Amino acid sequence: MIRVESTPEFVAEAYRKMDERIAVIRKRLGRPLTLAEKHIFGHLDDPHTEDLHPGRSYLQLRPDRVAMQDATAQMALLQFMSAGLKSVAVPSTVHCDHLIQARVGASEDLKNAVVTNKEVYDFLRSVSQKFNIGFWQPGAGIIHQVVLEQYAFPGGMMIGTDSHTPNAGGLAMFASGVGGADAVDVMAGLPWEVLFPQRIGVHLKGKMNGWASAKDIILVTLGILTVKGGTNAVIEYFGEGLNLFPRRARGRFAIWAPNSARRRPCSRMMLRWSDI
Repeated sequence: MIRVESTPEFVAEAYRKMDERIAVIRKRLGRPLTLAEKHIFGHLDDPHTEDLHPGRSYLQLRPDRVAMQDATAQMALLQFMSAGLKSVAVPSTVHCDHLIQARVGASEDLKNAVVTNKEVYDFLRSVSQKFNIGFWQPGAGIIHQVVLEQYAFPGGMMIGTDSHTPNAGGLAMFASGVGGADAVDVMAGLPWEVLFPQRIGVHLKGKMNGWASAKDIILVTLGILTVKGGTNAVIEYFGEGLNLFPRRARGRFAIWAPNSARRRPCSRMMLRWSDI
């Protein structure tokens, strides 16, 4: 049975598969790989035959996890139910946070949401129980923070039906927001088909001054690339300057991905993990 948690055994098996796939790609390409390439190539459905041309090839990937928020999970789970399966094929979770409207205060708003959305919450809860999906009830946490704290692990790959899924990149995970149909495919045991992203590197040097933060660096990057310039790309932040940022700030680098591209910070810790 599929376990919802990212247990040590689950992560160890994910790493074993990644090592096998990356070894095949290293032989094919005959060169060192970047951190982003290891994330991507380590999740190829068939590393022996995949066409590997950034910006042109469509890859078949095998994500480790799926996350869904309550607004987008409804249609995704209705579609999954029609597949006739008894359980999801990969660890998956539903997070009830988006339907809570901020009006009065946390306690009162939560009570109102539970009453207003009772039918939706009951549906999501019952479907999650039936198909072995983790269910985070209203008030249990915001999806993009929960996936970072509870499920992310370096080198893993997660897709989610929420634009802020990339927050899991704060722990060196390749995390991307997707449409409900993509999530359904992966939960049903099919590969995730995606255009092979281009790679853009941002070398951070020295130290920041005054009140500057990770967000300021991202805004400068956006100003250089523009939104169009980061489309279908992975932006890797690297260099000695990145080691000054705590995990929360690295998550901020990643969570701004929807504004330009998928982003992942490459820190000293992540370099040790990837053995570069």
